[in-house]
Amino acid sequence: MDGTVLVADDDRTIRTVLTQALTRAGCKVHATSSLVTLMRWVDEGKGDLVISDVIMPDGNGLEQLPLIAKARPGLPVIVISAQNTIMTAIQAAEADAYDYLPKPFDLPDLMKRAARALEVKRHATTPRPAAERTDASSDLPLVGRTPAMQTLYRLVARVMNTALPVLITGESGTGKSLIARAVHDFSDRRSLPFVTGTAADLDTIDGPATILSRVRGGTILFDEVGDLDATAQARIVRLLDTLGDNAPRIMATSQGNLGALMDEDKFRDDLFYRLSGVTIAVPALRERVDDIPLLAEHFLQAAEREGAPLRHLSPGAMDMVRAYSWPGNVRQLENTVRRLVFTAAADEITRAEVDAVLGNQPAMEPLRGGAEGEKLSVSVARHLQRYFDLHGGALPPPGLYMRILREVEAPLIEIALDATGGNQAKCADLLGINRNTLRKKITDLDIRVTRRRKLM
Repeated sequence: MDGTVLVADDDRTIRTVLTQALTRAGCKVHATSSLVTLMRWVDEGKGDLVISDVIMPDGNGLEQLPLIAKARPGLPVIVISAQNTIMTAIQAAEADAYDYLPKPFDLPDLMKRAARALEVKRHATTPRPAAERTDASSDLPLVGRTPAMQTLYRLVARVMNTALPVLITGESGTGKSLIARAVHDFSDRRSLPFVTGTAADLDTIDGPATILSRVRGGTILFDEVGDLDATAQARIVRLLDTLGDNAPRIMATSQGNLGALMDEDKFRDDLFYRLSGVTIAVPALRERVDDIPLLAEHFLQAAEREGAPLRHLSPGAMDMVRAYSWPGNVRQLENTVRRLVFTAAADEITRAEVDAVLGNQPAMEPLRGGAEGEKLSVSVARHLQRYFDLHGGALPPPGLYMRILREVEAPLIEIALDATGGNQAKCADLLGINRNTLRKKITDLDIRVTRRRKLM
């Protein structure tokens, strides 16, 4: 690898690391903490590649990209940033950056991208003026610094201005429709309609034509296509076959496995191939635990902007939020945080308050497919193994022992209380525990006790 690389970052350590790595690779390096100095070097004709941070003491690195493109068409710029949101990736793509990497970055990966950038002559394009951009960053809870989310951001930025159909997959509550909306709102179709084609729209033979008349070259989203019946699927295929000039962008979402549905003849092969030009897989929240504090803070700030009290999670409360498995994903996290904002006794949300809210929600996926007559231990073992498998080879969050005990203990006490008509003395005897112990567990687990006469 050879060439001259201009490095702009206000972090001395990053400048040193990049200078050493690039020099060892055979490059000449000029490093600075100032965008003014960087732009002077660019204007002087120095450099074959720029690696620049976004937030600098004397300006914003993204705002310099159009100036660099104007002064030196074809000079590639790799953007690195600690602002780990989808907006950063999109703005970098809109400003015609060669590539984008979040901090902390993987040095070998950055070196490979730098080598490619030095080899490829980039065609300069005119970026859209900043005034034309839709600033929806405050409305999009698509934040995260985990590798899974950064990969998703880069893919969204790359496909948003193409005509390729996009299939967005992921569990319920992961934000699939938000991804679809982001692709549209930051694309060159953003001034055109965004239309969601529903099952009701496809109930009649004229439904597809009505959808096309509404979209006018914008974007059509078919939400949860795996749930559509055969007739609706056939009508979508016919709609897609009639598209000609000024065709709309086609997107679809699915939480189900369309491949499995095709194997069962429940989903049309030809529709799948028409929809899956690019597939964007949205990770479950349990697969990006490190993003949970960022999302929680986002929802706390959003509630405050809407007039709610400004709250924050105590360290213990945050530990409990991170340890929970969130089967309802981001949507469940948002609803939980909003509930905590209004039920917390003080500005700091405590661990006990989080525990009280999460204690009434499932901590893991429900048991499925237990064989008749199967021993409880076998069912539990199978369920626990599935829970471990869901973490993809990584260990579940700490605190598993107490979470599992709570999952078993709460329904056991509730069922025992129901069986004894709410008589705590009988229930304690049935369970073989002290009555005071039962009362404490009822309080700790927030179990509602209803006294009634049992007809037995």
